Amino acid sequence: MGEMIKLLPDSIANQIAAGEVIQRPASVVKELMENAIDAEASEIKIIVKNAGKTLIQVIDNGKGMSEIDARMSFERHATSKIRSAQDLFTIRTMGFRGEALASVAAIAQVEMKTCEKDAELGTRLVINGSVVKKQEVCQSLQGTQLTVKNLFYNVPARRKFLKSDPVEMKHLLDEFQHIAIAHANVALSLYHNENEIYHLPASNLRQRILGIFGKRYNEHLVPIEEDASYVKIEGFIGKPKLGKKTRGDQFLFVNQRYIKSPYLNHAIKSAYEDILSPELHAFYVVFLQIDPAKIDVNVHPTKEQIKFEDERLIYNYVRVAVRHALGKYSIVPTMDFNQLSALEGKRQQSSEMQKDSFGSLGKYEDGSVYSSQATSKIERDNLKNWEKVFENLDGFSIDQENVGGESPNAVLHSQVEAEMDDEHSSIRYKAPVQVHDSYLIAQIKSGIMVIDQQAAHERILFEKYLESVREQKSMTQKTLFPSTLKLSPADAEITRNVLPFVNQMGFEVEDFGQETIIIHGVPAHMKHDEDPVSIFQEILERYKKEIPQEGQIEEKVAKSMAVSTAQKRGKRMEAHEMELLIDALFACENPYKSPAGRNCFITIELSELVKRLTTG
Repeated sequence: MGEMIKLLPDSIANQIAAGEVIQRPASVVKELMENAIDAEASEIKIIVKNAGKTLIQVIDNGKGMSEIDARMSFERHATSKIRSAQDLFTIRTMGFRGEALASVAAIAQVEMKTCEKDAELGTRLVINGSVVKKQEVCQSLQGTQLTVKNLFYNVPARRKFLKSDPVEMKHLLDEFQHIAIAHANVALSLYHNENEIYHLPASNLRQRILGIFGKRYNEHLVPIEEDASYVKIEGFIGKPKLGKKTRGDQFLFVNQRYIKSPYLNHAIKSAYEDILSPELHAFYVVFLQIDPAKIDVNVHPTKEQIKFEDERLIYNYVRVAVRHALGKYSIVPTMDFNQLSALEGKRQQSSEMQKDSFGSLGKYEDGSVYSSQATSKIERDNLKNWEKVFENLDGFSIDQENVGGESPNAVLHSQVEAEMDDEHSSIRYKAPVQVHDSYLIAQIKSGIMVIDQQAAHERILFEKYLESVREQKSMTQKTLFPSTLKLSPADAEITRNVLPFVNQMGFEVEDFGQETIIIHGVPAHMKHDEDPVSIFQEILERYKKEIPQEGQIEEKVAKSMAVSTAQKRGKRMEAHEMELLIDALFACENPYKSPAGRNCFITIELSELVKRLTTG
C-alpha cells in the first residue's frame, strides 16, 4: 500500500491559512493598516472599490523595505516582529504571526511597491495566487503601496459567500474605525468608489473621536483616567445622552489593540447602573495599558480575543474607574463608593418624585434618564400578582391531536376569524381593558386574549410600510420647519443606501451633502410631538445592527421603521384607540408575530383560568 500522507503545496497551504486570517475585504484592510502602523507610518491612505471586493489599496509613508525583505514578506511565518517563543509574551506590535501578506497573496492579485528612506530606487512585486509573476526595481516614494485586486478570484466558493456591498462596507468601516481610534497620532484617509469617506488629520484622542462620530459628541464626552500599578486606564466615556438602543459604539483597547471582551463590557455597563436606562448601551472608548507579560494575545488569528492573567482584577479596576469618572463629572449622584448603597435608597425616593409623563422614567439634574420599574408599593404588588397569574403562559399551546394535524397558528386564526364573523360574538363582548399601560385584555368566546400593544403596533406599521413600497404609495406629513441632521461619515455612507426606501415609506429626507441630511416630512401616522431627528437616528441604528443582503433591504428598512415609530409600552390608550389597534392587527396578513419575532397576543382558555384559580 502506497503512502497516503503528503505535504500540501505552498499555494494550497496558504489558501487554507487565508481562510482563518482573511475572512472578507475588511480583514485585508485591517492587516495592511496594522502593517503600516508597525512600519511607523505617519500617514496612511486607503482606497477601495465595491466595498473592497474589486480593489483595496493601502499607501503609507513608513520605513519601507529592501528588495530582500519585500520578497520575504510574502512567505508564511516571515516576520520582523519576533525572534523567539519568549517574544510572544512581550508583544507590543500590531502584527507578529507573519501570515497576513502570505494569506492575502494566496487569494488575490497583489502588487507591492516599496522603498526605504534615502534609497534611490524601490522594489515592485506582482503576485497572483501565491505565484510571483514579476519582481523588479522601480521609482517609488518612501514607504509601501500595496494594491489588492479581485479578492478570492481563485477561490470562487469563498467569493460567493461575500455579502452585499453595504454589508461588506459596514465591516470595513468598523475595522478602519478601530485602528483610527487606537492611533490618533496617524493621519488617515479613506476613499470608497472615488468618494472621500474619512479625512482624519493627526490629532489627539478627543479630536479623533469627533472626526469619526461628529462634533456633537464633544459636550457629552467624559474623560476617564486611572493609573494603578497593575493597569493604566484612560480614554472617554459618554454621558447618558449618548446612549443608544443598539450596541455598537463601544471600543475597548488593550495596549492599543482593539479587543472584544463581553466580561469587561459588562464591567462598564454595571458602572452605568441606575444612571442609564437598561435598554440603552453607553458610548465608550477605553484604553488599558498593561504589562504584555500579564496577557496572551496569541489566542486567535484575528487577535481580537486576549487572555488576562487576572481577569477579575481587571474587571474591578475598569468598573471603579468608570464609576469614578462619572462621579467626578457629576453624572452620578455620588463619588463615595462606600455610601453607594445608602444613597441608592435616596435615589429611588427621588425617582418617584421626578417621574415623566410615562410614569416609568426619572431624570437627574443633568437630564440623564434612569428606569424606575415600580413607582409605588401598590403598583409593585399588583405587578407581582399579575405576573403570578400569567406565569408560564409561554408554555401554553393548543392540543394538536384534537385539531386534525393543523398547526396551532392556523387553528387559532380560524377561531379568531370565526368569532369576528359572528355578529352576536365579535372578538370583544365588551370594550378592551388596558393594564400597566402596556397590555390590552379583550374578552373572546373561549376565554380572554392578552395583546402586547407595542408588538401589535409594530406588526401593523411593518405591513403598512411594505405595502407603501410595493404599491408606490405613501402618506407624508410635512414638518413645519425642516430638521437638519449631521451624520458621521460611516453613517452617511449607510444612509445613502437606505434613503430611497425610507422616502418610499413616508419620510421626505434629502441628502444635502457633506454628511448632512434634511428631513422635510415624516410618515403621516407619526404624532406632531415626536422628534423627526431622533426617530430617524433610531431607524438608522436599528438598520446598522443587521445590514441586509441585496433584495432584503425593503423588509429590513420596514422593520427598522416599524420598531422605531411604533407606540411604546407605557402609553395610555383610550377605549376607541384600543379597539382600532385590535381591528388593525387582525386585518394584518400575519397578526401573530411582531417584525422582531415577539408574540403580538396570546389567548387563555376559560378552563385554564378556572384551573389556575381553583388549584391550591
